[in-house]
Amino acid sequence: MSQNALTANIPLCLGGLRRLGMLDLSHNNLFGEIPEELGMSLSLFYLRLSNNSLSGKIFPKFYHLFNSLGALYLDGNKLEGNILDFAPISFQILEELDVSDNHFYGKLPRWLWNNTELVILDFSKNHFEGPIPMGLCNLVNLEFLDLSLNHLSGTIPSCSNLQKVMHVHLAKNRLSGTLSNALLINSSLVTLDLSENNFTGRIPDWISTLPALSVFLLKANQLDGEFPVHLCRLQSLSILDLSQNKLSGHIPSCLSNLTLKPRSEKSYDVSSDFVLPLLDELMVDMGLTTYDLIGDSETEKNYPFTFQEEEVEFSTKGARYTYKGNILELLSAIDLSCNQLTGIISPGLGNLSEIRGLNLSHNNLTGPIPSSFSKLKQIESLDLSYNNLNGRIPPQLIEVTTLEVFSVAYNNLSGPLPDRKNQFGTFEESSFKGNPLLCGLTLNKSCHEGDSSGTPSASSSEEEHGFLDMGDFYISFAVSFPIIFLATIIVLYINPY
Repeated sequence: MSQNALTANIPLCLGGLRRLGMLDLSHNNLFGEIPEELGMSLSLFYLRLSNNSLSGKIFPKFYHLFNSLGALYLDGNKLEGNILDFAPISFQILEELDVSDNHFYGKLPRWLWNNTELVILDFSKNHFEGPIPMGLCNLVNLEFLDLSLNHLSGTIPSCSNLQKVMHVHLAKNRLSGTLSNALLINSSLVTLDLSENNFTGRIPDWISTLPALSVFLLKANQLDGEFPVHLCRLQSLSILDLSQNKLSGHIPSCLSNLTLKPRSEKSYDVSSDFVLPLLDELMVDMGLTTYDLIGDSETEKNYPFTFQEEEVEFSTKGARYTYKGNILELLSAIDLSCNQLTGIISPGLGNLSEIRGLNLSHNNLTGPIPSSFSKLKQIESLDLSYNNLNGRIPPQLIEVTTLEVFSVAYNNLSGPLPDRKNQFGTFEESSFKGNPLLCGLTLNKSCHEGDSSGTPSASSSEEEHGFLDMGDFYISFAVSFPIIFLATIIVLYINPY
């Protein structure tokens, strides 16, 4: 009964359906508390109440259910309370637990770490605090972990036995310490999001041993040291965000070896959607196939509880966006902005033919903009602003017809702007400001015909210095003065009176 705009309390009579195995009331406008009577449905295997306006405390009313529940989804409501207040008798088969986007608070409950069958655990977007317990390492079947957007603190436990986990989201907490021994070395890991915490030190070498790593986000921490060359080994990488740290040194040329193919093109399965395993089992028990249950492909795409979507935040096109589902699968981008990187931009970065977003702004990069960037045929956002780049803007960049956002503001660039063709006919003055030696129609500043140095035209010089060039005046004066002086002496000698 999901997505039906139902507006009411959850009917008490549902608790009388003793053989009810699966209940989905998600994506409606239900309100009020979850009725205790629902706990009488001892055959209930799958319960999804996501994305409603349910409120109040819920867990004390559910202890009867946890002997039979395999999947519980309460995300996107207004539920509250301290989960420690509830100590369930047992979770015998629970594999999927999502209480995200509510108002729960307190420490992460101890009973959680005894449920070794958990595959999906999402406690994100709440107010949980305190450390992440070592008990996390007990969840040996875990594939998806999201504890982001809470108030968790302390270090990340080092777990060597979480060999199935594919997606880890711990962003926007207060976690600290180094990453040298944090987490795990796991060949299955696809997504690692540790952004907006207080991690310090260098990016450790063990990151390069993750062959499936596709999304790696460390934005807004306090990481330092030279740019880690070992990241060049991450051949499955699609999205890399190291912005707002204290990284130094050159951007290694080997970064051009990354394929940066979107995740949808990877040879292995890194889907951000998780088919619920227990739902599949339930359909088999009921004699149903996926097609029987949810209809044709168009219906399947929008069915509310077939998938658990992953989402990540990434800055591109001058703004910060949340990507999830199919859109996330198509993204490939690198953000190294707001660090202390130096040196030239390697021309080899022009080989990143699949990249859609590249942000190198707010660093100390020098040298010219590589003309090889004209080979970035998929790029939509290119930000090189606030550096010390010099030389011309390569005229070949007009060949990049996919470019929507472009900025080279506040550098030391000179010469005429590229022709106002294709996408360069759409960029405004703000894309080029802060470069006094640039000239062109967009800047309302004319250039000498054929000028490559960006020297202002004669008309501009006349306006600033008058009609006669001062350099020419000094030369003319130096030549004329001796002649006039000698002529005067001769005249006076011949005719002294």
